[in-house]
Amino acid sequence: MTESRDNSETAGAQPFRRRTLLAAGAALPVLAVGATPASAASSVLVEPSNVQQTILGFGGMNHTVWINDLTAAQRETAFGNGAGQLGFTVLRIPVHEDRANWSREVATARRAVELGAKVIASPWNPPASMTESFSGGKRLRYSSYGAYAQHLNDFVAFMANNGVNLYGISVQNEPDYAHEWTAWTSGEIVRFLRENAGSINARVIAPESFQYRKNLSDPILNDAAALANVDIIGAHLYGTQNADFPYPLFQQKGGGKELWMTEVYHPNSSDSADLWPQALDVGEHIHRALVYGRFQTYVWWYIRRSYGPMREDGQISKRGANMAHFSKWVRPGYQRITATANPQSNVYITAFKSGSKVVIVAVNKNTSPVDHVFTVRDISSAPISTWLTSASATLAHYNDFSMSNGTFNAQLPARSIRTFVLN
Repeated sequence: MTESRDNSETAGAQPFRRRTLLAAGAALPVLAVGATPASAASSVLVEPSNVQQTILGFGGMNHTVWINDLTAAQRETAFGNGAGQLGFTVLRIPVHEDRANWSREVATARRAVELGAKVIASPWNPPASMTESFSGGKRLRYSSYGAYAQHLNDFVAFMANNGVNLYGISVQNEPDYAHEWTAWTSGEIVRFLRENAGSINARVIAPESFQYRKNLSDPILNDAAALANVDIIGAHLYGTQNADFPYPLFQQKGGGKELWMTEVYHPNSSDSADLWPQALDVGEHIHRALVYGRFQTYVWWYIRRSYGPMREDGQISKRGANMAHFSKWVRPGYQRITATANPQSNVYITAFKSGSKVVIVAVNKNTSPVDHVFTVRDISSAPISTWLTSASATLAHYNDFSMSNGTFNAQLPARSIRTFVLN
């Protein structure tokens, strides 16, 4: 390991003195990263008693009509949680309009379930017989709403009969970016939820806007009958600005509902997933989605792709390692807890707990190492293990040390992501 270890990582140490947008083609904002000297230690406060949302999982998409299915070995890499594995706990699959293709999704979905993952499904189109053309493209015939609900139910039953109990099923993938698939207005989604979604035998996901546009989800939250028949507010984050991550109306009216980020790739699909330090953008994006968006899941587009978490050769990419710094140690049911989110420029801290265990994920996008004093309230002592991804390391075990008196000092190597596990 070429990164230097911080000799101050001792118990009770005192503070130092001194899709591109997939659909619209718009470039996502890139934060400037400057060289920040490691001349002083910033403070990070972690508060396990201040609980935020429950985390339900991290994962990605498998679409066997558009790309080849994951191989048996790649399923283990995606959904296993051993060395060299991603630890994913969510699989998203399509609801093909052609039933002849349904069986194509079974093998990977079944193995994912066996390894403990949740499986959700999203349709791009209803069967052609249920659709009609209009000035905006293609839509579901109003007279076919009942038949479409049955179509979704049939897919739920088919998967169950093949060993996959779907966790949830969506009404429509990206209804507001439907150049090549079926379009829905917010009014049509509300109508379907009110009149038909109650008959669906799985959790219902809506609206899956391509850019987390609230004009598609606000009407659901503001309609009591529609809201009663939806279980998960789903969203994609293609080109979504940081200021649009918070959703006050969901916090106000979404009690008892789950908030899922069900698709994204970031920052683009043109660069290699191993490009460094650009891959750190993924770690920052997950941080923002969980801390400011308060999402309970983070689901990538294709699991295996040149720009995705798994390379075409089946190995974990640098982008995938950034995801795995969360997915391997922040398991379903863990709770996000309050922590100093941005203790200095280009440093991002996210913290979680499960019982007495605390997990901290720290991203440093600076060109120099940075030192931090971590204070963990209500925990006096604990052994700590850490893992690191940098230009020269991928999910590498970094070091072990102990915390005492509720504090520890740690250095984040330049351009790195590091996970701390306090047992």
